[in-house]
Amino acid sequence: MQNLSNIKMLVLDVDGVLTDGTIIINSDGSESKFFNSLDGHGIKMWKRAGYDVAILSGRLSEPTIHRAKQLDIEHVFQNCLDKLPVLQEFLKQVNLSPEAVAYIGDDVVDLQVMRYVGFSIAVANSVDEVKRHADFVTTQSGGNGAVREAIEYLLKKSGKWQELMKRYLA
Repeated sequence: MQNLSNIKMLVLDVDGVLTDGTIIINSDGSESKFFNSLDGHGIKMWKRAGYDVAILSGRLSEPTIHRAKQLDIEHVFQNCLDKLPVLQEFLKQVNLSPEAVAYIGDDVVDLQVMRYVGFSIAVANSVDEVKRHADFVTTQSGGNGAVREAIEYLLKKSGKWQELMKRYLA
């Protein structure tokens, strides 16, 4: 079993990971997305454990900006057609090694990043190629609690879960 105690940063794709991949274009041209509240609480728990979160998305989307603000995610990178150089530059800025990063993706555009980081996660509805290269594949689909499942997995394997649960079991 891989030691996950060195993971300090969780980087998330959006469409297909934080959402089910559905993009709703309204008649006025605005966009809507569905986000899962379990994923949101999982992100809050991850941050409460002392870790950080970043979003790395290939698309530019207002709903993503709003959701990131709701969850206090400071590091949001959108419209990243080539994700790896953006992540590499970001990690230099925050002085983190790739080994300290877990990434959750679902499509082939995520493969370079998944192969670069210390721990890669594919959601259940990922394309087969992504699942083949992932260190962990969730049982839940993107937008349906997959991020929460991945966070619980990471927190349990790093020994942080029990401490977090004291808040809820007091």
